[in-house]
Amino acid sequence: MAEPEYIPANSEPTERRADPARNLAVVVYILQALSFFLGGVTGLVAVIINYIKLDEVRGTWVEPHFRWQIRTFWFGLLWTVISIVTIPILIGWFILLGISIWLIYRIVRGALALNDGKAP
Repeated sequence: MAEPEYIPANSEPTERRADPARNLAVVVYILQALSFFLGGVTGLVAVIINYIKLDEVRGTWVEPHFRWQIRTFWFGLLWTVISIVTIPILIGWFILLGISIWLIYRIVRGALALNDGKAP
């Protein structure tokens, strides 16, 4: 299967920052970060936004960010559930710590790449 061709980001930073799809991806990264403090509700809102707007960003330079955000949500949810189930045998605390670090890494890496106009 051929790799999809993405439309590159505009090289002019001020024009790139005015891109509505980019700004929406920024909002989603912020919502994902806020989910640490608000019990995950904003993370759910973020992934719903991703799914609703995915067709609009298909084929653009922002699409890899939407896919990155969607994967971050689902893997984060999976490992959070596993950690909660295993908390009684203490391993869950280590899993929860690991998934928290991983989520922070994914959010920061994605947001920085978005700011640079690159794929995560």
